[in-house]
Amino acid sequence: MSNRKLGAVMFLPAILYVLAVVGVPFVLAFIYSVGDVKIASVGYHFVGLENFRSVLQSPTFRRSLYDSVVFTVGTQIIVLVGSTILALALKEHFRGRGLVRFLILLPWVAPVSLGAIGWKWILDSLYSVINWVLIAVHLVRPFEEPMWLGEPSLAMMSVIGVESWRLLPFSTVILLAGLTAIPRDIPEAAAVDGAGFWRTMFQITIPMMLPIVNVAVLFGIIFTFTDMTVVYILTRGGPYDTTQVLPSLAFFTGVLGGDLAEGAAISIFLVPLLMAVAYLMLRVAHRSEVA
Repeated sequence: MSNRKLGAVMFLPAILYVLAVVGVPFVLAFIYSVGDVKIASVGYHFVGLENFRSVLQSPTFRRSLYDSVVFTVGTQIIVLVGSTILALALKEHFRGRGLVRFLILLPWVAPVSLGAIGWKWILDSLYSVINWVLIAVHLVRPFEEPMWLGEPSLAMMSVIGVESWRLLPFSTVILLAGLTAIPRDIPEAAAVDGAGFWRTMFQITIPMMLPIVNVAVLFGIIFTFTDMTVVYILTRGGPYDTTQVLPSLAFFTGVLGGDLAEGAAISIFLVPLLMAVAYLMLRVAHRSEVA
């Protein structure tokens, strides 16, 4: 067998897996989105772009799109800042560094559903540990503690915080790999020339890490924009749809609401958005590599 045929045979299981897990559901979602399909309906009627027109005219969809952007951008800002600090700290040698790395990776290794359920208890309006601490240190009065999942602004802050907690280890590992790939002689030469920590950070470390930072942000945006687990477990999109994101809206509309066609249209709407983001991020990464 030639090398070309051997390579094709080795790639075949991966291609079949992607087609089965991604390709078939995507094609089925597209077929549903241009038809009149509901749970337990009989037959298929082509309606063209009517479902997309109905989705775009829905105030709930526009609100969910706005919430998705806020949810994604807010999470990525926190994750990028936090993972950069952690990567810089974990790069240095200190006693117990292996244990600290293990503890930081736990949120990513543990099932997200278990972590989100734990956070739901932590943020509960009656049994919140955070509120108990705030009352104990006299920062808030009893019976006046914040309702983390019951007020719109606090609920959005809560889901952003939990999602950031979940994605922080992944981004930290990526940035730590980028930091360790920087030749040690470059920062040492800068230190000899009199460059301080901040000058070395912003003029040497960050520019050299920019391609790997773009990769971390790209994966973070895709993971966050398509995730509904945290929102579903913590708030179910409430209060008043103020934390409803597009994936959860598609689930509630298509599965729980029974309107498979409109739910599929919402899901398909995510594809061009993520493709545009991926294209822009890869262009930025390519330009930084060329520079």
